[in-house]
Amino acid sequence: MSAHAVTASTARTSVRLADGRELIYFDDAPGLDRSTLDLRDLPPYAPAAELAYDVLHDEEVLVAAHRQNRTYQPAPGECPLCASRGDHLSEIPATGYHVVSFENRFPSLGGPAGGRCEVLCFTSLHDGSFAALPPERLATVGRAWADRTAELGKRPDVEYVFLFENRGAAIGATLPHPHGQIYAFPYVPPTPRRMLAAAGRFREAHGRCLMCEVVAREAAGPRVVAETDGFLAYVPEAARWPYEVYVAPRSCVPDLPALDAARRDELMRLYADVLRRFDALFEHPTPYMACWYQAPAHASRDAAHLCARVYTPQRTADKLKFLATSETGGGAYINDVLPDAAAARLREL
Repeated sequence: MSAHAVTASTARTSVRLADGRELIYFDDAPGLDRSTLDLRDLPPYAPAAELAYDVLHDEEVLVAAHRQNRTYQPAPGECPLCASRGDHLSEIPATGYHVVSFENRFPSLGGPAGGRCEVLCFTSLHDGSFAALPPERLATVGRAWADRTAELGKRPDVEYVFLFENRGAAIGATLPHPHGQIYAFPYVPPTPRRMLAAAGRFREAHGRCLMCEVVAREAAGPRVVAETDGFLAYVPEAARWPYEVYVAPRSCVPDLPALDAARRDELMRLYADVLRRFDALFEHPTPYMACWYQAPAHASRDAAHLCARVYTPQRTADKLKFLATSETGGGAYINDVLPDAAAARLREL
């Protein structure tokens, strides 16, 4: 495929940027022209991430020194995630868009490390937020996430597709434009690996899904934040962060591609509802981290149960929880907020 080739299917259009990276437009409806070329003069794309292994901790570590030069808090009018307009040529060639996903120009994966990193922009509105997306855009984001999970999971160098969002400078987001990321790992990362192992042990011992048990128990308890017929949002009993919520199906679902459109839309509406509650916690936008745990691309899929996790280090309006030595060195989390109290506050907002 040439650097500017275009392939389109209904409301999904794949194009190539000037340096050869793929960009995919996901539109709320088909019929939009997405043929605008990327006119920037960029060197060929050559990811240089490397994968190391920590034998003492039995964990993989990614080394991506080129990320030191990535864009950091750009000046007004120079955001690389806004649509291209006039003299401002951004990562998105079109003059407007609904949702886009494209290969990260400064990836943590790819090259010798294998895998792939993508940036997924939720809206062209620079000052927007995921929580404020209208229903049709939530549906498009859900469709995009399911598409990327399925497509990236087919790659021979991918074992786990991890969807996440870092929102706010307080937790290290380098760009304020509403966006998330997709890491298609060549291995299953440590946290989902431990979750899958625990679920596998439970299924072997009891013949049932561990997450189904947790969701059923939480649905009858005091930590429910919001719910729909098919999904539950709750604060976990052993929450690590001041405000932390899981959003999960009531029945076994391995990943987003396994949901039909109606159930996926229901899940996206509940997920956005949770984010709106987080934003109402304080008088300023709440910084948060959000991620989706899904089935691996290949192994251990039977043990997996799809869920989203949203959490914030903001413990009061003017105080952050920092991970100190007990957490980072010892792995022993200490929470300053009672989970039941956090759930009650989020439920009331």
